[in-house]
Amino acid sequence: MNPISNNALLSFALDLASAVTQPNRFEQLVNAIRATINCDAVVLLTRHREVLTPIAQRGLSDDLMGRRFIIDEHPRLQAICAGHYPVRFPSDSDLPDPYDGMVVGYGDHLPVHSCMGVPLYLEGELMGVVTLDSIQPHVFDQIDTRALEIIGTMAAMTLNTSMLMERLENQSQHAQDVLKVMSKQSNDMIGQSKAMQDLKQAIQLVASSDFATLIEGETGVGKELVARSLHEQSSRADAPMVYVNCAAIPQHLIESELFGHVKGAFTGADRDREGKFLLADGGTLLLDEIGELPLEVQGTLLRAIQNQEIQAVGKDKVRKVDVRILAATNRHLETEVAEQRFRADLFHRLSVFPIHVPALRERQGDIPLLAGFFAGRFRRKLGLQQLTLSASAIALLEAYHWPGNVRELEHVISRAALFAKADAVKTEQKSGITVITPAHLTGLQINNHSIKKKQSSDSDTEVQQDHSSQNNSVETIDLREKTEGYQRSLIRHALEQNDGNWTKAAQQLSMDRANLARLAKRLGIYVLKDIRSE
Repeated sequence: MNPISNNALLSFALDLASAVTQPNRFEQLVNAIRATINCDAVVLLTRHREVLTPIAQRGLSDDLMGRRFIIDEHPRLQAICAGHYPVRFPSDSDLPDPYDGMVVGYGDHLPVHSCMGVPLYLEGELMGVVTLDSIQPHVFDQIDTRALEIIGTMAAMTLNTSMLMERLENQSQHAQDVLKVMSKQSNDMIGQSKAMQDLKQAIQLVASSDFATLIEGETGVGKELVARSLHEQSSRADAPMVYVNCAAIPQHLIESELFGHVKGAFTGADRDREGKFLLADGGTLLLDEIGELPLEVQGTLLRAIQNQEIQAVGKDKVRKVDVRILAATNRHLETEVAEQRFRADLFHRLSVFPIHVPALRERQGDIPLLAGFFAGRFRRKLGLQQLTLSASAIALLEAYHWPGNVRELEHVISRAALFAKADAVKTEQKSGITVITPAHLTGLQINNHSIKKKQSSDSDTEVQQDHSSQNNSVETIDLREKTEGYQRSLIRHALEQNDGNWTKAAQQLSMDRANLARLAKRLGIYVLKDIRSE
């Protein structure tokens, strides 16, 4: 055996002690492990029921952080979680590795050769695991088992302390309730960008209240997901959350859908029916696409929300309900109010606490995480051993403007997974690693010169990481400033071509008029009502 020295263990303990006070405490824990044990990649994963979720990593591609690992689907993770002691896998093990093809700098098809896992137990409960991987074989064979057990124990205690501090810093209620909420968020709301951090803080701030909340954002950004998070973090989490798509209900049936009806109230009412308000009694009602609700119905809805009273169609009796209202729209309701397409009093009642869900193009750094999350999902659906994305594929995804936002990204990855699987079958791929390349990403209209320039830059970074100082003479460019300037130019040009008509300008730019108005306002282009009728 080649034991880890006492000095190394002492240094590890000191690093862990300082890690819990740092804002990036989980990354610090990973760094301390990597400094103590030589490896190419290390991942810290927390366990929630039968799922392992990465919370920090070094040495693997960025999309790993978006993935979720069902323990029973990964034999190596299953073996690590099954016992209380470190597990070292033979270099020639035929068990598939969950990180095959994801080690940075070693190509898409080269699998991991050395693999070790340390379960993190505290008071008999498995809190998570640490996995260590190396391209070189037999790297972990001679490490002293007792030292690994000590490292695992200290890491588990640090992980527990770090998670506790995170809960306290968020001013949570009971620790177990917060752990439940955090687990739900980590499974769904993928993203670490500043825009997503701000969104999660807003959700946490208003979730515990009963305020009516207006969720605004472009199509495909995940407004329903935000609504679900608000409900799950509220005191109504154990009560139902009822969904209503206001745009999908025929106008003559909207009141029946919301408030219910009695038998014989109108043609086709062959039985009594409870409305969505009654089904949501004690819980939450999500009114999706609220901007599509006809003016004639908006007054009735306003009274129901104000008084928490409903009256079924064809029934004289009024019934009290206790419902929290969430509303979602891809329209800019302030503009709709100004143009008398939406009632001002209903708007103010719904927007006690407005939340804007950022577009995907505003979420810098989140695309690889989301792509990894969707790749993990489709790997399971397609029965693949491993599904990864090449660096050039990720570069292409990050260069695209995503008019359809997260929903479009999900569809692109689903198609790409199918194409990649077909290519793997066609070429008789033996490694078990299916790789999504740019050729599989269909339907993306991107400037080829920009992509080639970005791919070249990324390739240079990977190959010449130790020579970054040579780039010091390159002029610094403010990408956001350049992008916003280009957007201003396009919008002004479209307005000039359409004589100031905002609706026609939006059509020319392939945008929703309300989204164009919101973007123009953010860019300092003041939105005035068109002089001519639209």
